[in-house]
Amino acid sequence: MSDTRGLVIVGDSSFAEVAHEYLTEDSDYQVAAFAVERAHLTRGTLLGLPVVALEDLAQAFPPDGHEVYVAVVYGELNRLRTRLVETVDAMGYNLASYVSSHARVSPSAKMGRHCFIFEDNVIQPYVNIGDNVVFWSGNHIGHHSTIGDNCFISSHVVVSGHCEIGDNCFFGVNSATADNVRIAKDCWIGPGVTITANTVAGNLFPAAKVEAARASTYRFFKIDPEPCAGASED
Repeated sequence: MSDTRGLVIVGDSSFAEVAHEYLTEDSDYQVAAFAVERAHLTRGTLLGLPVVALEDLAQAFPPDGHEVYVAVVYGELNRLRTRLVETVDAMGYNLASYVSSHARVSPSAKMGRHCFIFEDNVIQPYVNIGDNVVFWSGNHIGHHSTIGDNCFISSHVVVSGHCEIGDNCFFGVNSATADNVRIAKDCWIGPGVTITANTVAGNLFPAAKVEAARASTYRFFKIDPEPCAGASED
């Protein structure tokens, strides 16, 4: 317990709750409180811990005894999280990072400040990761690739080798980037989208629209919409 470090989570959303569990169960941090900006303070406790106004954080949980993780997702194309990180950094707090014990991060990979890497991520050799990056579960980041600052990589994303990802980008679930591709800053890669050529700043790649077939499952499988009375569920 002597190695336990105090930590405050900024945010009170679902991500904040998830971060609390990961940090509690799989790190040497002890979460002491949550904090939100006063204008968004709507409750006094969360998960049995106090929720305080961010403006009062230094008085309630001083930076000499606590680090901070900002558990905010990709709002405003990651700018909300970035702004809050800059706020607590200016207040004198050390910015915490978390790397799951079930992630595979190559010893030659480099990671910046304030990153959160969930389980089953594979970060291959010579990858460079910037500051304030979130990798949700199960991604593959290929060798010699660079991930810029303030990015959010959701789940089951593939970034192939020798790619360059600019700042503030978002990658949706099951998206992929081919080898040697440069994704410029501020790009949104939607779920299931595959990028095979360089992009320009601010490109938006929405998920392809999937339309339901004209035939229903009932017609296709020749079944009734409601199960027959007395039918076995085995």
